[in-house]
Amino acid sequence: MRSRFLIPLALLLTILDATHGIKVPFQIRTGNHAATRLARRSTIPVANNGNAQYIGNMTLGGVQARVLLDTGSSDLWASFQNAQPTGTDLGKAVSLAYAVGKAAGNVHATTAELGGFKVDNQAFLLVSDTSTFSTDIHVQGYDGLLGLGPNKGSVIRKKLDGNTGDTLLTHIFQQNQSDSYITFLLDRKSDPGDAFTGQLTIGEVAKGFENITSMPKLDVDTVNRLLSSDQHWQALTDKDMGIIGPDGNPIQVKSIVPSAPDGQFVAVFDSGFTFSQVPRDVSDAIYGRVRGAVYDTKDELWTVPCGQYLNISVQFGGRAYPIHPLDTVDDNFGKTDSQGNRVCIGAFQPITSAFSLLGHYDMILGMSFLRNAYTLLDFGSWANGQSGDHPFIQLASVTNAAQARQDFINVRLGGTDTTNDPKWALLPPDQMQHSPVSEEEKKKKYQELVLSRWPYILTGCLVAVLGIVGFCVWRCCRRKGAKKAGKSKKLNQLLSTEPASTTYLPLQGQGGATHKGDHSPGLSPGGQYHAHAQSQYSLDSQYPPGPQYPPDSRYSGQHGAHAEYYNAGQHPSEQWHSDAGYLPPQHPSGHPHPSYGNAQ
Repeated sequence: MRSRFLIPLALLLTILDATHGIKVPFQIRTGNHAATRLARRSTIPVANNGNAQYIGNMTLGGVQARVLLDTGSSDLWASFQNAQPTGTDLGKAVSLAYAVGKAAGNVHATTAELGGFKVDNQAFLLVSDTSTFSTDIHVQGYDGLLGLGPNKGSVIRKKLDGNTGDTLLTHIFQQNQSDSYITFLLDRKSDPGDAFTGQLTIGEVAKGFENITSMPKLDVDTVNRLLSSDQHWQALTDKDMGIIGPDGNPIQVKSIVPSAPDGQFVAVFDSGFTFSQVPRDVSDAIYGRVRGAVYDTKDELWTVPCGQYLNISVQFGGRAYPIHPLDTVDDNFGKTDSQGNRVCIGAFQPITSAFSLLGHYDMILGMSFLRNAYTLLDFGSWANGQSGDHPFIQLASVTNAAQARQDFINVRLGGTDTTNDPKWALLPPDQMQHSPVSEEEKKKKYQELVLSRWPYILTGCLVAVLGIVGFCVWRCCRRKGAKKAGKSKKLNQLLSTEPASTTYLPLQGQGGATHKGDHSPGLSPGGQYHAHAQSQYSLDSQYPPGPQYPPDSRYSGQHGAHAEYYNAGQHPSEQWHSDAGYLPPQHPSGHPHPSYGNAQ
């Protein structure tokens, strides 16, 4: 990114893969790999290139390659100036884009050796052209990059069938499932008190640092399964005590991660970043009160006087991890101000290019932090599948705050302690400078506000859609029910209201029940439906309800009293006349009821 010419490639990755390169699809088919463990393991020496790059040696296809050790990515790529490695060209081109260039070439399969391990048919990207990089990577001291991140984050793996594209570490862990962890120790240049050298181990602990296994286990904070390719080595800081500023007080900033508990940050541990990337307000709280501090809008970082002693720490699992003041104020890049005076860089930069649009993390703790802690990364289920433990991180502090202060005095102040001189005193809080927010960063923050909450937005939209659909269905059903009820009401009215031309009522027992021997309600002797069969009396009838049909001279005069019908066990409508045969019900006028017609 512009003048950050000494910063390794992993610092300059595009936002499309959160902190790493663009993914370009490809498809291949190869046979299964075969991994064979060598007779012994060995600690892998890690070279320090100006506190800006940490490099390990490995072999690809019989040719040695110097690779950047990057816990923030998962793929392996290399470029060779002279001798080329043996292996199989799988014929699929891939291009990984960075802010300072791109790594492009074909995917190959070859034998890979790292420390005491050997893996056959290991997939890697053979980069044929590095001319797009702003500087010659070979001159800078490396030939490629070895990703030490989760297997799911591998670009190559997603494009190959089966387990052919699994990462180098995954292949190694498959033969050593009980020890699926790595550790690394990063040394510091120009530090007289630094007593160790850089080293990487696989499945074992570095000698002299056995206490790492007793440190708090920090569970890896996992991202949404649909976005597992953006998974990194990340963990939560302590509540309300995540970062202790130079004034000794906690720096309080709200996390951008929707799932983060109140008062905690999500921090990524990434050895590919020279400078740590933190929320802008955190960076301002560290450097904004320094006298003579200037924010460089071009490079998007703070510059401060090199003699400024700043004591800060980061807390995880109830333990404080002091940051060496030589790391907090970095003097490795020969930076000068507008007057040509030498200045140092604030190594905890505002997070800009690596800002998490998906809201998965708040900050990236790079080399400026990792030099202060021996680090163990346990892959757990990432290496062993569902049967493994949840991945975790352990940190053992290697920085003694008192000794670090003395180191700073010896290196930056010529051995004379002037840290209490008024010129080094912090400005009052109300005079703190604030770095400007660019329009691009404002845009990213707005995008993050939306994208990081997409699961909640999606859920809300689904609930709204289901609610609307349910309401529409309910309304339709209600309308149909209302129409049906209307028709039924009209039908009931027709069935319960006797035509004006008749006052006939069927004979009912007390309480409206038909007597034993009666026909089914509503059926006439001829099988026709009668409108009054289900009603005790008609609303337009001249008779009120009662226990018995009221005496009527029209019936009693011709047929006798009701008792005669009951004794005979017959309904009046079924009575046969002795002379005329079947006698249908009569109107008061003596004519047959319209429902039956004339007797035959």
